[in-house]
Amino acid sequence: MHTRPIPRTGEQLPVIGLGTWQTFDVGTDRKARAPLDDVLRALLAAGAHVIDSSPMYGRAEEVTGDELAAIGAIGTPFLATKVWTSGKQAGIDQMKRSMQRMRTQRMDLVQIHNLLDWQAHLPVLREWKAAGTIRYLGVTHYQHSQFATIEQLMKREQLDFIQIPYSIVDREAEARILPAARDTGTAVLVMTPFESGALFAQVKGKALPAWAGELGCTSWAQVFLKFILGHPAVTCPIPATSNPAHVADNVLAGVGPLPDEAMRAKMAAAITGTSR
Repeated sequence: MHTRPIPRTGEQLPVIGLGTWQTFDVGTDRKARAPLDDVLRALLAAGAHVIDSSPMYGRAEEVTGDELAAIGAIGTPFLATKVWTSGKQAGIDQMKRSMQRMRTQRMDLVQIHNLLDWQAHLPVLREWKAAGTIRYLGVTHYQHSQFATIEQLMKREQLDFIQIPYSIVDREAEARILPAARDTGTAVLVMTPFESGALFAQVKGKALPAWAGELGCTSWAQVFLKFILGHPAVTCPIPATSNPAHVADNVLAGVGPLPDEAMRAKMAAAITGTSR
């Protein structure tokens, strides 16, 4: 699998990761959790290891930690979660719970979820990073209306990561956010690369275009992910799934050729009717 560097350190990250929103929010029943074990095995076997969660995602942090332990993979993945509460002490308490739930004594990445009370949490994250409790820090938001704030924080606060929406049909991030990430040396995780499944409805019943073979794509999922990876400022999209077959398909987008700008224009035109 291709890797890309985290700009602040040069550490290489595999270019396909895993989100856990909704998909890992399951109970304790082994029947419900068994497919998630296979998802994690397939992800790690492919050489991927970014796994993203949040306290907002119900039991997803706990399930992630439990199932990584069940398959003997504790310490292998790059674990990312978020702080999603108001107030300094509430944030500290929540992050400690997250680490317990994900069964780690050092979190690879903690991001401020949807910028909630970032003024209170960012100084704490800096302290925890200096102490080695976390390795990287960042912010996230799902709304375009918050892109200006994220851009300013990248420029002022030397964030390690941001997490934003970006897809073949949602290219708002290309205007300012992705260039700013490149210019400030900020890694970029991409949420909802499939538009929460809406992209698959858009291409249902359509055969892959002939050019998909030039990129080594054998599915629409790989087309959508390779389009995202064609932008050099993107570090890692994190599609969420509870289906082992889907993760096995997704990770194949991380190998083989990636599209240049001319190919990305062709890809976009095939989906939206326009190269922009």
